[in-house]
Amino acid sequence: MNGIDTVGPQLSVLGAAGLILVVDALMPQHRRMLPFIALFGLIVSALWTVSWVGRDFAPADITTFDGTFSLDQYSAFFYFVFVGITATVVLASIDWVNREGRGQGEYYALVMTVCSGLMFLSASRDLITIFLSLELSSIPQYILAGWGKDKRSSEAGIKYLLVGAVASSLLLYGMALLYGATGTTLLDGIGAYVASPEAEANRGLLVLAMVLLMAGFGFKMAVVPFQMWVPDVYQGAPTPVAAFLSVGSKGAAFAVVVRVFIVALGADLLSDDWSMIFAILAAVSMTLGNVMAVSQTDIKRMLGYSSIAQAGNFLIGLAAVSGGDERFTLGASGVLLFVAAYAFTNLGAFVAVIAISQRIGSDQIKDYAGMWRRSPVLALGLAFCLVSLTGIPPTVGFWAKLYIFNAGIRADLGWLVIIGVLNSVVSAYYYLGVARQLFTGGDESTERVPTSPSISLSLGAATLGVLVFSIIPMPLMSAARDAAEVLTK
Repeated sequence: MNGIDTVGPQLSVLGAAGLILVVDALMPQHRRMLPFIALFGLIVSALWTVSWVGRDFAPADITTFDGTFSLDQYSAFFYFVFVGITATVVLASIDWVNREGRGQGEYYALVMTVCSGLMFLSASRDLITIFLSLELSSIPQYILAGWGKDKRSSEAGIKYLLVGAVASSLLLYGMALLYGATGTTLLDGIGAYVASPEAEANRGLLVLAMVLLMAGFGFKMAVVPFQMWVPDVYQGAPTPVAAFLSVGSKGAAFAVVVRVFIVALGADLLSDDWSMIFAILAAVSMTLGNVMAVSQTDIKRMLGYSSIAQAGNFLIGLAAVSGGDERFTLGASGVLLFVAAYAFTNLGAFVAVIAISQRIGSDQIKDYAGMWRRSPVLALGLAFCLVSLTGIPPTVGFWAKLYIFNAGIRADLGWLVIIGVLNSVVSAYYYLGVARQLFTGGDESTERVPTSPSISLSLGAATLGVLVFSIIPMPLMSAARDAAEVLTK
């Protein structure tokens, strides 16, 4: 029963998904209650996590199911992030789902299932449970990407599925090699072997396994050269789904990568190797993502390429993990802080895009011209989130970049930080270009762009998070640092 209690937050979400399907099948007249059932399950999950956070983690965390899952400050940090992301997406989806008029129960159930998989993933301490959690979150996402009625959505779903299947194969092969070399699937056991003198004899096999793991996780992180699916899937998938993919999937990928590479592969035998590889991937991802985003005319494709560039910023923190005395805490906490800041900011931008695109029937940036005159709230919310994505002070995006660049400097990765700063300048061109369109565009239309209560609430929650942590960033920084310290105990 203690094990069940430990995974209670995930079971709350899955229970809500099951209840949604039951209500949808047996009481179709009450389908308007489905999103509220989802929100109730997420609230229960958050409260369950709060009840655990209030207890003492002894000695460093609480493990269950023979050490394959844990509930610690690290996983609890991501539980709150994923619950918040999912709640925002559910709220932002209500209008779109009602307008679609089909599969309402299935849609919300799939979203909740993805959330549970992301939560399991952040708590997994075993290769098998990591893979199962990854597939639990991935398969519903493939379905959701193709949820739309048009050909672009079908293409997005198929492309996401095919590329995801290849990535899963590479990841599983890397895990098999890692198990063959170490004789265990537990991350702690793998870490103990890699740190032992015997590991030197199997270094070649370990490096190959490490590279395959990078390739498999690289798909989920959306970093170059595993990013080919991002712009097409973001453009073709329904906008609420694209929003979910942009923050939920990416956040979980970095959550598990940080744990795997610090706990299992953090010994000196391999850390310098994967640190340099991540540094190179960061530089290439930032540069390619920003350069390609500059020429985009579709705002969802632009946000897709920008997410590739933002993944490069995440990787700076991961590359910094292996350098300096504070290599674990500073680099890892930088990644965690960036995940939370990016979740608030990118979700806010996508919610505004959902509201605007649904009303004007277009995702073209030129059609956003003069939006200030038609909907001041949406224009201000979108512009504020774009400024935060750029990293202009004093937004939370600025604090996240400053923190992660500091980790890079401390790890003697000054060249990478310089590339990151230069790419931030490039990103300002297209982020602020959209903001300029909102306020100075030449569209003479005065037709109002109304927003529903659910859209207003979701946009308000996201932008409020950006605003609060822009003004008072220390609580978020402290939470990220405390969560990262768990990995060193």
